[in-house]
Amino acid sequence: MSISDVKQRKIDLASRGKKSVRTQFGALCWRRREGEVQVLLVTSRRTKRWIIPKGWPQDQATPAKAAMTEAWEEAGVDGKIQPVCLGIYSYNKELNDGKTMPCVVAVFPVRVKKLHSAYPERNERKRKWFSLQEAAELVGEPELKIMLGNFNPALLAAAS
Repeated sequence: MSISDVKQRKIDLASRGKKSVRTQFGALCWRRREGEVQVLLVTSRRTKRWIIPKGWPQDQATPAKAAMTEAWEEAGVDGKIQPVCLGIYSYNKELNDGKTMPCVVAVFPVRVKKLHSAYPERNERKRKWFSLQEAAELVGEPELKIMLGNFNPALLAAAS
């Protein structure tokens, strides 16, 4: 599958207006084990589906720093983030009232040095390492599937 094959989700602006489209920052947390690249996924709080750590912009923080904060809070990740956006994906965030809010997520790579057992959301989520192919099959967002399937850390060295 190529990037041109990606079927993007339509964003419904009619009922909410452009101001309701929100931006989040996500962390693609990765490591190498026995020569294989693995990525860390976490479960979402309510639906328990597999996702990458992500969250809202933070005052006085760069997008990469905000993504790193989410990696710590949601997965206990200590690592090195690169301020290179791997890409973006869209999804509809389910709100408490049952409505949805369209979001776009800018994704930044984090090379994981250590996983801590005590972290803020440890009782709310599960975390697990997956191969790139497994992770791509588990996430629901089409653009994120492509990003995971094509992720190559060797290209990060060239970008920095």
